Amino acid sequence: MKTAHKSLYEDVQVQFNKAADLMKLNSGIRNILSETANEIVVHFPVKMDDGKIEMFTGYRVQHNNILGPYKGGLRYHPSVDLDDAKALATWMTWKTALAGLPYGGAKGGIHIDPAKYSQNELERITRRFTYALGNNIGPEYDIPAPDVNTGPQTMAWILDTYLTTRSQGERNNCLHVVTGKPLNCGGTLGRDRATGFGVVTNINEWAKSNKLDLTKATFIVQGFGNVGSWSAHFMKEKGSKLLAVEDVSGIIYSASGIDPDDLIEFAKKNGGKITGFPNTVAITHKEFLSTKADIFIPAALSNQITIETAPLLNVKLVAEGANGPTSPEADTILQQRDIGLIPDVLCNSGGVIGSYFEWLQNKRSEYWELDEVIEKVRKKVVEAYTNVSKTAASYKTDLRTAAYIVAISRLESAYKERGIFP
Repeated sequence: MKTAHKSLYEDVQVQFNKAADLMKLNSGIRNILSETANEIVVHFPVKMDDGKIEMFTGYRVQHNNILGPYKGGLRYHPSVDLDDAKALATWMTWKTALAGLPYGGAKGGIHIDPAKYSQNELERITRRFTYALGNNIGPEYDIPAPDVNTGPQTMAWILDTYLTTRSQGERNNCLHVVTGKPLNCGGTLGRDRATGFGVVTNINEWAKSNKLDLTKATFIVQGFGNVGSWSAHFMKEKGSKLLAVEDVSGIIYSASGIDPDDLIEFAKKNGGKITGFPNTVAITHKEFLSTKADIFIPAALSNQITIETAPLLNVKLVAEGANGPTSPEADTILQQRDIGLIPDVLCNSGGVIGSYFEWLQNKRSEYWELDEVIEKVRKKVVEAYTNVSKTAASYKTDLRTAAYIVAISRLESAYKERGIFP
């Protein structure tokens, strides 16, 4: 599903510069925010099940930490490289600042196709990667989280490995070195659904402003992993109808609607695949993008909506569940076609907000109920959406540029107040 494109980090810079120009960002602070703070590349050996040794390359890019510890996911995917990590780390800085969290931005992962390795091999790869990163991560310095092809189990392995490198007296104070952990390892209720819940909360706010009745709305979803499936679940709760789903296994369509919860159960029983779901037909990628619906939720990889594919869309709103699914050129096309867009740094921020609440619970040795966590996420998301909407109106610009302005303004204020050492 990923199309050829220029550097993802170049896309980030285009978006940043547009906002910086409009808000007349201080030139010195602009120079700082245009660069990443640290770019860590590690090469490490791992013994495979057959006894052979393979070398792997892992990345951790730390963009900025003026507002607090670095924060961001780790993904295991063949697309992982330094450029993508730089782009994703920068987006995380904007996302955490926009959400009003005391975090900076980081991202990373391993250049790997996890489908080619056994569970035992993935555990050894993860543990060796954690050890290779060493003190480049830490509960008050840089806090990883799940991302593409990683999840609670991956975080549990990272946690356990990291704790073994600490003294016995330190270990219980380091549970918040990662978020997105299993519940029994210090995870929080609601973290699994926080990103999807945030996506739909944003959609709900947009719908209210644009007089779209979600009880009669239709939508399509690209990617049916954690974000896509939970987004579909919460859209169903709003009364909306799912028409089509695309993932790596194929594409399904039903004019009468697809039940997201039934599809989730079907995928669990079929190795994560959605193809073959009853009462649906297979369609092409082009047919999927051209499906007439009210809302499109891209929740897969970056650069899915491009100068080639943007003209195909037949929707009223794009809600970016994924990071960077829309190129700057496609942004312009969508605006010209009067298609609304909720940008990734706002739309999928429920995930890092949920992570923040897990981190807080670990620091305080507290346990919060599901309803409490979800309500806290909802309040943060609505607050962020409201700030972006007001800023868009004030600057007469699009929601993405407005989201950047809100985020960058907070970073600019922090630098002006703290000054630059020495």
